[in-house]
Amino acid sequence: MRPIVLSLLLSAVSAAPLMAAEPAPSAQTTPAAPLVIGETFTVQSKALGETRRINVYRPQPWGLDPKAPLPVLYMPDGGIGEDFLHVAGLVQVLTGNGSMRPFLLVGIENTERRRDMTGPSKDPQDQKIAPRIGGSAAYRTFLRDELMPQVRQRYPTTDERALIGESLAGLFVVETLLQEPALFNSYIALDPSLWWNRGTLLAGAATQLPAVTQAKPRVFLASSGQPELASSAAQLATLLQQPSPSPLVKYLPLPEETHSTIYHPAALQALRTLFPAPPAASP
Repeated sequence: MRPIVLSLLLSAVSAAPLMAAEPAPSAQTTPAAPLVIGETFTVQSKALGETRRINVYRPQPWGLDPKAPLPVLYMPDGGIGEDFLHVAGLVQVLTGNGSMRPFLLVGIENTERRRDMTGPSKDPQDQKIAPRIGGSAAYRTFLRDELMPQVRQRYPTTDERALIGESLAGLFVVETLLQEPALFNSYIALDPSLWWNRGTLLAGAATQLPAVTQAKPRVFLASSGQPELASSAAQLATLLQQPSPSPLVKYLPLPEETHSTIYHPAALQALRTLFPAPPAASP
């Protein structure tokens, strides 16, 4: 295990005036130090046949015991160059200002994203998007049987688990909700790509509702202003609201956002909605 480190590179933005005084010869610059924001480790996955990098952030709001067990928020697209940093920032800010219960954030860095996030498809257009597709079942096995035990071994955690994803990762979130609803307690799908395989997942969702209702997960859906994605997310929300009691906590249309901008604002609302901090005790 090693810390996650970000290097900050500083460069001069303008030249000094010709008559400016030279720095005093005795002046010294302090050497830069690594900026540590969390931890990172690797898992040798038999399910996927490769090594996967995992990035972890534990928030430390005031008053939280550093050894206190935390629920876990798992996120695909969890590389440093992907969505890990901005979601870690949300967790840090929201736990710090009392808007969210503390969660351990576990990001899974991608290797073949379109393989891992998609189920099989017979659509010729889907088959063109990557050399390999349809690996979502293996990826779910990796999460359940390999990564989750590692996280429990390495960190103090509770039994509460959540899954967050956007676009194709949102498709994976919905597929997991419908096919294995008890795997997570909460599901956050932002602009999910429900068009995959000509909408087969959405078309067959009604038959899987009884298992979802029995598992009683909490669900947060959000959609951007992209018409096809918004329409399919709204259909799924309506479908999930049919059983009584409904497992759906919130559907949030954000027509002012694009598919490229929805993750951050929607995740902010999702974390506040699903994981609110308990009311502060009265003095």
